[in-house]
Amino acid sequence: MSQQTYSISELASELEVTTRTIRFYEEQGMLAPTRRGQERIYSPKDRVTLKLILRGKRIGFSLAECKTLIELYDPGAGNRKQLQSLLDMIAERRLQLEQQLMDIRQIQLELDTAEERCLKALQATADQPE
Repeated sequence: MSQQTYSISELASELEVTTRTIRFYEEQGMLAPTRRGQERIYSPKDRVTLKLILRGKRIGFSLAECKTLIELYDPGAGNRKQLQSLLDMIAERRLQLEQQLMDIRQIQLELDTAEERCLKALQATADQPE
């Protein structure tokens, strides 16, 4: 029984990314398709790896973090190490987001203050006779 394989265009279409994106991850050593002449042949493992990369990027993990998680994948060991690393990375990402939220709130307050001052200054100039 032969194993399901995918062309680069099939993967790109299914996962809604460009073929250039897939080639980029291949250049980074994260995907390793076999070759049939010039044609790239992707395995189910490559497909899962690409899905994990895209999911990791979507939640804000760096490419290096995605690569680390993928390298830790070990179904024989029940993936404990991978899962624990993922939990640690999630906790760290949450802290980063919390800090970004605080920074955004602070910037919003500063913008409110600047806007208020501008409106008062504009009103003061409107009250002056020309």
